[in-house]
Amino acid sequence: MLKKFKIVALMTSALFLANAAYAGETAGEWLLSFERMKGVKPVTDRKYAKECGECHFAYQPGLLPAKSWEKLLTPQALKNHFGDNAELDTATLDEVRDYALNNAAETSWYKRARKIAVSTANGPAPLRITETRYIARVHEEIPAKMIKGNKDVKSLSMCNACHTQAAKGVFDSDTVNIPNFPDWD
Repeated sequence: MLKKFKIVALMTSALFLANAAYAGETAGEWLLSFERMKGVKPVTDRKYAKECGECHFAYQPGLLPAKSWEKLLTPQALKNHFGDNAELDTATLDEVRDYALNNAAETSWYKRARKIAVSTANGPAPLRITETRYIARVHEEIPAKMIKGNKDVKSLSMCNACHTQAAKGVFDSDTVNIPNFPDWD
């Protein structure tokens, strides 16, 4: 009887620890869930959300690898951030950069972030999310007229224009609504 109890206890512990490894991005999220998180971790840092979200969608750090965030979040890079001056004071930049690096694609257990990490592991750091092989591949069947030719989208960089739950880190195809093309699947 004692042997059976030990086996059950060992199996239960192993199951809980394996589950915690998948579900536990932070200590507060270690809930028993047997489904691996599918998207990317939503933005949870207020300063990151505020500073990045003032000009564009506050992209989740899991959409790029750390090597990309290291290049994008420097004082020099922010002086000319895709044509705009996005300079931040040193303390704010440090906080934003730390958040991005600590939540970059390769640090995440979220499924889509892991796919991005794999697709960016080799080669130079992409400076645009749309430059990652994974993102380009999942969007390749969408005609240009629905993106670039669409006045309400204009670019793949406008994630939240079509992905209705992008702010929550959900990018599943069943949450896509391409403006001006309601019947596209």
